[in-house]
Amino acid sequence: MYDNLTIKTDTRGVARITLNRPRNGNALNDGLIGELNAAFLQCDRMAEVRLVVLTGAGKMFCSGGDLAWMLAINEASRSERVASSRALADMLQAANGIGKPVIARVNGAAFGGGVGLVSIADSVVAAESARFALSEVRLGLVPANIAPHVVRRIGATNARRFALSGRQFSSTEARALGLVQEVVSDDALDAGVEREIATFLEAAPEAIRITKSLISYVVSHADHDNIPYTADRLADAWETECGREGIRTFLNKTVPSWRA
Repeated sequence: MYDNLTIKTDTRGVARITLNRPRNGNALNDGLIGELNAAFLQCDRMAEVRLVVLTGAGKMFCSGGDLAWMLAINEASRSERVASSRALADMLQAANGIGKPVIARVNGAAFGGGVGLVSIADSVVAAESARFALSEVRLGLVPANIAPHVVRRIGATNARRFALSGRQFSSTEARALGLVQEVVSDDALDAGVEREIATFLEAAPEAIRITKSLISYVVSHADHDNIPYTADRLADAWETECGREGIRTFLNKTVPSWRA
């Protein structure tokens, strides 16, 4: 079904989306952007999918925008350029808005749009050798579509330093910025990702979905909006089947269905 990526879902409900353009550094073009959008929406719809791992084939996570794609855009009309740009923004929003945990498995370089993909993840495990860069300005471009996600992730001060220079930074620096949560040796990358997966699978899927929506709301609203909103969400949670089951099994010292 996909030409530029693969999706494999295991028996636990862990879907692995792999950018599959290794000869091009898994660079983003219209084809990959459209397929990523569809893949995230597909994973969101599928009840059997509990968690998504995003990674890249070969030695790179995502090298940013495909140069051949960008050259073609130079020859396109203004409306076509806007449409391509909007497609990238919509894909990032689809990835950011999925109601399931997204773990970025950063196996190599993440440049430009690759940093945008890292920024939408709920947890990021990076190989020690991975390198990062908001490299657009060095090509005379701007990190426009990824900016909302990157700035929320690392803050305006850090975004200015790295987006205005385009300089590369290490996985250790990325962790200090809050872009990455865990840095592991290259040969321990899969083990590090598995540890993250295990923690998310302890939680109720419906509670995760509501909590992701809750976080998105409260960071963009003032206290006078958040107080009634959060009061309603907790009341809603108490009324859900997973909320009732969680409290019941905790008191009875039994295992809830989502951990069985």
